[in-house]
This record gives sequence, C-alpha cells and structure tokens, in this order.
Amino acid sequence: MNLYISNNFEKYEKGLLRFLIALLMFVLGYNLFHYDQSYGYDGEAHHAYVQNFLNMYLPDRTTELSSTFTYEFFSPPLPYLFPVFVNEICKIYIQPENIFETCRQAYSFGNILFQSFLFLLTIFLYTKIFKLLIKKKYSLNISIFLLTVIFTANYRAVGMLRGEIYVLLFNSLLLLLFIKLLNNNFEYEIKDVLFFGLTIGLLALSKQWGFLLFPSYFFLILFIKSKSEKLKYFKFVSGAFLIGFLISSWFYFSLYLDYGSFTTFNRESIPFRFANQPLSFYLPFGDEVNMVFTKPIRPYFQNQFLPVLYADLWGDYWGYFTFTSRALDVGRNQLFIGDYLARVNIVSIFPTIFLLFGLRIGYRSLIEKIKKPEDYFLIYVFFAVLTSFFGYLWFLISYPVLPTGDTNKATYIIHLFHLLGILGIVYLDKIREKNLRHYIYIVGVLIFVFFHNFSAYMSHFPSLFS
Repeated sequence: MNLYISNNFEKYEKGLLRFLIALLMFVLGYNLFHYDQSYGYDGEAHHAYVQNFLNMYLPDRTTELSSTFTYEFFSPPLPYLFPVFVNEICKIYIQPENIFETCRQAYSFGNILFQSFLFLLTIFLYTKIFKLLIKKKYSLNISIFLLTVIFTANYRAVGMLRGEIYVLLFNSLLLLLFIKLLNNNFEYEIKDVLFFGLTIGLLALSKQWGFLLFPSYFFLILFIKSKSEKLKYFKFVSGAFLIGFLISSWFYFSLYLDYGSFTTFNRESIPFRFANQPLSFYLPFGDEVNMVFTKPIRPYFQNQFLPVLYADLWGDYWGYFTFTSRALDVGRNQLFIGDYLARVNIVSIFPTIFLLFGLRIGYRSLIEKIKKPEDYFLIYVFFAVLTSFFGYLWFLISYPVLPTGDTNKATYIIHLFHLLGILGIVYLDKIREKNLRHYIYIVGVLIFVFFHNFSAYMSHFPSLFS
C-alpha cells in the first residue's frame, strides 16, 4: 500500500490540493457571514478610526490630534482606506437614523471579503516565489498550502479590521521581487528599484510591525562576497528604501510632531530592562503551564511569553474568534471549547517542531559557502525571522502590560510564522528529494492537523443574518 501511494502520489497531488483549497474557500466564506469586525482586538477603536478618517487626514478639517478620535491613532492609514471608501459610499444611500450602524456593518462585511482576497493573493504570490526559488518539475503548492494556511491566527487577521494581512501581502511581493533580483545576479533596471521602493512604502503604511522586516535587507550586504555585486546590491536597496521613505515618512513625521516619537504607541514605554517583566514571562513555570495543553484560554498562564504566543497561534487564547470571551452569551460551543483548543495545541506540536527544524535551512545558508543565488534569499528569511522575533520581544518588554500581558498576540506578528513556513517548505522539499515516502508521511500528518484544527479556523459567533 505504501509503495502504491509513493508511486502514485504526484497523480493525486493536484486533486488533493484542489480539495484543500475548496476547504479554505469554505472557511473564508463561512467567516464572512459569521464574524463582525467589531468583535476584533480593539474593535471599537479601529471603527472609530474609520469613522473619523477624514477628520484625521484631510487638511484643514480639524485642528484636533488624531488621538482624540481613536486610541489606534498610531496605526498607519492604508488598511483603513477600503472600509472608509465603503463607509462613505454607504452614507450616500442610507437614511440618517440608520446610517452609523448600517454602514458599519456594510464596511465590516466588505472589508472581510476584501481581506480574504488579499490573503488568497498572498498565497498565490508564494507559489510564484517558489517557482523561482526551487526550480523543480513537480509542484510545491501542497507544501506551500500546508505550511502557511495551517496557522489559526491567519483567520483572525483576515476577519479583523487590522493591517497584518497587508503586511503579509506586501512582504510576499517584496520576496518575489527580491528572488527575481537574486536570479538576475543583482542586475536591475530603474523600474525594479521603483517597484521595490513602492512596496516598501506601502508596507510601512500598513503596520509598524512591517519595520521588523527591513533590517535584514541591509544585513545581507555582509554576506555578498563579490565587491561588484555588493556595490550593485547596496545601490539597489539604498535607492529602494529612499523611495519607501519618501512614500511613507509623512505619516511617521506627523506622529513625531504630534507625540514626540516616530513609532509612538497608545501607552508610555519604559526604559528597556529585562526586569520590566517578571521571571515567569521568560521562563514559564508552575502548574499553570500545563494549562497550555488542558485549557489554553485566558486567564490561565497569563503573561507567559511563549505559552501565550503558542496558544494564540494555533488556538484562540484571548477569545476573540473561537472562544468568544467578549460575548459568552452569543458564542457557540463555549462550554467545551477549551477542551477542543487543548487538543488543537497538542496536535500542533508536530508542525511547530517541523517549522523550528526549518530554521536550520536558513542557518546552514548563513554558515556555509554561498553556492547559488537562492542561498541569499534563505539568509534574508533567517535574519527576518530573528529580527521579527526579538523585535517583538523588545516591544513586550518595553511596553509591559501587567499582570495580563494582553499585547502578546500571535496575530500581530503573523508574518513571522509565514517566514518560518517558507523555511519549512524548503526543508520539506529537501526531505522529498531524499525520501518521497517520508515526505508523504509528513504531508499526511500536516493534513491531519489541518482537518483537526478546522473548527478553530471558523468563527464561533452565530450568523450575522439570522
């Protein structure tokens, strides 16, 4: 039987992928009709951003600071443009007595639909990236699907009125442009610099977390051996980042002029010291740690960095999607959802370990001799994983929220896990080259995890139209 599967895997691979894509489309469609963006993280503040967008950004509209309208004032404006457009169109046709709530529901529904499209576009761009990165006769699409779509935090990012989906999209576009540059041996035209710079600027205007991806483009200069290639690459990234700066800097200068910081937040930072957080934040201990695999929902193991991040990546620790802690009276399956999420965390140990093994691919590219342009790509991804992880850790230490730690949310840095997924895809392909049977076993387990966690991808709020 195993021999038959190995010999016929490629024949059935396309059909299996189509089935998995159909399931993904079902989840996105289901959540479209069962989730309201007001349920999301700081939902009321993001909706206030949309309602007051014109006051905040049109010249001479008001003399008040943006922080008087919403405590999400520090968020870049790009992710709000589409809901603002829908909201303004809606206001033209809705009667005044129903205008606010009806238009809020309209742009919430429309924005989830739009962000679902952006998510699908991101996955499509990944397929383009890997066609250039790993030039094989067979398709890598099922590996791409399983190691990027599998994260539960994806579906909160799609469903909420936030900018993380935009970060995923523009980062995937940057990676595609980057691998093209590498395959051309650092040869480029002016239009390549302009397009790369435009994407950097749009990423910077999507979410401040996007800045964690930028330093690695400059770190890479240290690993380019040829002086001529190093000079060409330096000119390329310098020109591109200058363009990105020109496109996005107006927003960050406005934050500096109004609030005294280019990267202000809605709470005061304190000087960076590891003592800002308790020891349990770094080294979780005690009986509550066991709750990660028995009842992984708040308030258990609160403010423990890695346990909360893990439980929020694979499950719904904070309770904004599956465990509906903000609306227990309307959420479905609430009495036993903690037990299900515990099983989700248990079966997700396998993909987590596999993704961590994928880090070795980036590390080996770092320490071994550069043999082909693709190695530079893997070095970049490896560094971007590190800068994203430690940059986020720095944020949690500099802006501690005690005792809950409620700024520790996997959705905020979903791009980090997609970068790990990219390294995992490369690692999985190397396994396929060496032993197809082992590859099939791993794919089988990942598909099992996908099916087991399927309910966690879906909103547990009732239908919006029932």
